Amino acid sequence: MTDKESVALQAGAKDAEAHIGPDTTLLIVDDDGPFLRRLARAMETRGFVVETAESVAEGVAKSKATPPKYAVVDLRLGDGNGLDVIEAIRQRRDDTHIVVLTGYGNIATAVTAVKLGALDYLAKPADADDVYAALTQRPGEKAEVPENPMSADRVRWEHIQRVYEMCERNVSETARRLNMHRRTLQRILAKRAPK
Repeated sequence: MTDKESVALQAGAKDAEAHIGPDTTLLIVDDDGPFLRRLARAMETRGFVVETAESVAEGVAKSKATPPKYAVVDLRLGDGNGLDVIEAIRQRRDDTHIVVLTGYGNIATAVTAVKLGALDYLAKPADADDVYAALTQRPGEKAEVPENPMSADRVRWEHIQRVYEMCERNVSETARRLNMHRRTLQRILAKRAPK
């Protein structure tokens, strides 16, 4: 390593410490392997020391072994709910900055995660810059208002997805609660999310 590279590396470490703080441990829990590896690499380049987990069980185990200062947790994982990982982190450490990643139809669950102590939630797919900004925002800081807020069609679709999840993916019960014909609901559920 040349002197210039060494100086640049030290400057990058000082810049990261100024933004992140002295404890740079980050746990990322997501069952989407390629996304997990991409995000881990991106966070490492921003100064974090990254641990990864692809399941609730692995996330809980790593949280109990070495509770991180920062965490990015996907809510819907193959073996359960990311809320269990958040609870495990909170049992060991109450100053962890937690950001929740949520897919479609999980806004209500994301709100629950925030009540459990998550700092913020981001809709997937989230890019590394958004995750970094959410992790490093100071308490009381307001997130920027998005330039393109959700359309009315998207808000309606999110609501339908939330009720569908609450009804444990039972189409008939969801249709009854939404006062909607079952076939109409099935057509809506079969379509992609509106922009």
